Amino acid sequence: MEINPIGIIHSPYKNKSDAPFQGRMNNVETVLEIYPEYVDGLLSIEERKHIIVLYWQHLSKRDILRHVTPWGPELRGVFSTRTPNRPNPIAFCVADLMKVDGNKLYVKGVDALDGSYLIDVKPYVYELDSIKGPDDILL
Repeated sequence: MEINPIGIIHSPYKNKSDAPFQGRMNNVETVLEIYPEYVDGLLSIEERKHIIVLYWQHLSKRDILRHVTPWGPELRGVFSTRTPNRPNPIAFCVADLMKVDGNKLYVKGVDALDGSYLIDVKPYVYELDSIKGPDDILL
């Protein structure tokens, strides 16, 4: 398996303590810089209001399989939580796309640390990506 970054994230968060608890709960602008060889993939992206951002959490611990969430004292497996510490520290954010300027996407709602590798960008499709149900709790 091979994952190639498509860009780099420029954010005001220089270390873990700077980052918000959840990206969707902040209004800070972040820049997703797409590498030149992937710029053609941005065609029509400006038509989107929201995008899915996948990135590599480069400072996360990869040897943790269980942890306690901020919501309770019980121990949980990492696959049932949103902890950044996991075997493959891939993060998923739904971001507000504010503007596109060449190879740069200006977004809000991303909690990535500055220098995180951007893995992929996908359109957020309301009819497909929003499912309400009993699991709608913060973890």
